[in-house]
Amino acid sequence: MDAVVKPLNALSAVPMADKIVMKRPSREEAEAAVRTLIRWAGDDPSREGLLDTPKRVVKAYEELYKGYRENADEILDRVFEDVGGYDDMVLVRDIPFYSHCEHHMVPFVGRAHIGYYPAEGVVGLSKLARVVDTFSRRLQTQETMTSQIVHSIDDALKPRGVAVIIEAEHMCMSMRGVQKHGSSTITTQFTGVFRDDPAEQARFLTMVRGLR
Repeated sequence: MDAVVKPLNALSAVPMADKIVMKRPSREEAEAAVRTLIRWAGDDPSREGLLDTPKRVVKAYEELYKGYRENADEILDRVFEDVGGYDDMVLVRDIPFYSHCEHHMVPFVGRAHIGYYPAEGVVGLSKLARVVDTFSRRLQTQETMTSQIVHSIDDALKPRGVAVIIEAEHMCMSMRGVQKHGSSTITTQFTGVFRDDPAEQARFLTMVRGLR
């Protein structure tokens, strides 16, 4: 489930399904905020090189945070039941993603690996990658994103188990703070047979790591 966002002061909030969506500021307000940040950083937003930067930043934000306008349930709403009796693990590994830390708004970049045991059918493989994109294109923590991906697949497919590994490098550790370039963070979450049977966890890890 997505984290609930509390409304701030004059911003009106409209409840929708699993989250609260706040009324977005206008494009002009967003561009003005970028100009303020440029001045705060110590530069002149009216100089030639920065004159159109607010417009470019706002346009980039529409792409970087498009996950707020997407719904994982809709992405996973079509399940294929005719799979010729296949009931073994489905694994999609090395799904690249780009996200932004909700604490510092700097990127964290990595790969996701998703496995599940079908019960009532399978979903198109590209849909799993789109689910990763939906949750990564928001202000996030890696831990929350891992949980969101697992639960969205679990809710939509009702599989016998879901396994997710996410590996990422966080720029908030590489570019600032302790400045430890190259360090990585790994998060995992398991449901069903992956949670209950250590042998299934080991098989999933072997398939992710051992077939490279």
